[in-house]
Amino acid sequence: MKKILVTGFEPFGEDDINPSEKILEHINGLTLRGGEVVTCLLPVVREKSINQAILAIEQHKPDVVILLGQAAGRDTITPEKVAINFDDFSIPDNLGQQVTDEPIVVGGPDAYFSTLPIKAISKEIELKGIPAKVSYTAGTFVCNHLFYGVRHYLRDSDIRCGFIHIPLMDEQNTQGDLPSLPITDLIKATVIAAQSCIDYTTDIKEQGGQIS
Repeated sequence: MKKILVTGFEPFGEDDINPSEKILEHINGLTLRGGEVVTCLLPVVREKSINQAILAIEQHKPDVVILLGQAAGRDTITPEKVAINFDDFSIPDNLGQQVTDEPIVVGGPDAYFSTLPIKAISKEIELKGIPAKVSYTAGTFVCNHLFYGVRHYLRDSDIRCGFIHIPLMDEQNTQGDLPSLPITDLIKATVIAAQSCIDYTTDIKEQGGQIS
């Protein structure tokens, strides 16, 4: 049985809910075909997010780590390809830290790629009628910070790890001016992603990418 650790974030900025937190409430302890899900809620705080994720990895000893985060304005589930060694916060984190042009790991590599089967995940989610596509920018806030930091920690490990951004859930879109998805779709997409990490030991080769 494979163990899939899924992390989510607490609310941040002007939001009082975070869909990634809601997802964790529904999938903790879920049994998959050939695996099980464990979860961990993380603070939207620069160093603490990485440290608490590492503690969860050491506690659960997972085979796969899926890091989830909210991306307001996106209209699809977006598995991220790359994390960059760069913090440039447009808003403060939940401890009021707002860093500018700083490395996440001094002397670390410029970037790490996801080791999840991100094209397969996107395809499997789309096959269930939920919009999904690979993203090539995880931003420069705590989501990218966590992605880079955990990948750096796991750089010599067989544990596969990557980040998936999710849109707002419908309950957050009170003004109707931002893309959103039902929480049921966000939960379903996360379960599909976790199952795909069991079913695909390597990613599929399929045309993708972006021109700009």
